[in-house]
Amino acid sequence: MTAAPPQPDLRLARLVGRDNYYEDFAPGALYRHQRGKTLTALDNLWLTHATMNTAEAHFNEDMMRTRGFGTVPPGGGILVYGGASFSLVCGLAQQDCCEQALSERAIHSIALKAPVAHGDTLYAVSEVLAKAPDDKRADAGCVTFKHYGINQKDELVLELVREVVLKRRSHWLPEAPKEPEA
Repeated sequence: MTAAPPQPDLRLARLVGRDNYYEDFAPGALYRHQRGKTLTALDNLWLTHATMNTAEAHFNEDMMRTRGFGTVPPGGGILVYGGASFSLVCGLAQQDCCEQALSERAIHSIALKAPVAHGDTLYAVSEVLAKAPDDKRADAGCVTFKHYGINQKDELVLELVREVVLKRRSHWLPEAPKEPEA
């Protein structure tokens, strides 16, 4: 005798968005994500050192001030590691685009368009490029997003393409969860 497959816990569905399942995305749709985040020295230095990045432009302020480089932030200073910038943009897009993710299939075509410095605030905009059924899972589909990172001056600082396998509402949320009684 085989055990019945586990059923989704519909109580958990109350904790996440209801309009970010595979079925909810259409190619061409644009999303401006609500939150922004100011990149601090801690954000940059932690990720720079955690990834063993030895490029001094990301942590040696004296060198950046005295020697100067072509992509130094205006006024000199530390250049934020691109990995910190694109990770932040992915995080800002997460709630709207990828909260129902079962897996990340790919992140590619990363283009760093302008320097980011400590104290810059980044915002994210996402565009749905494509969607397709997942060939390995009937309960999911793959959505391809292009994420744009915009700074506080409304300048494009980066873009990347992200392919995410998202839950299908029809399989993971077969009935709308009931709201808790007040």
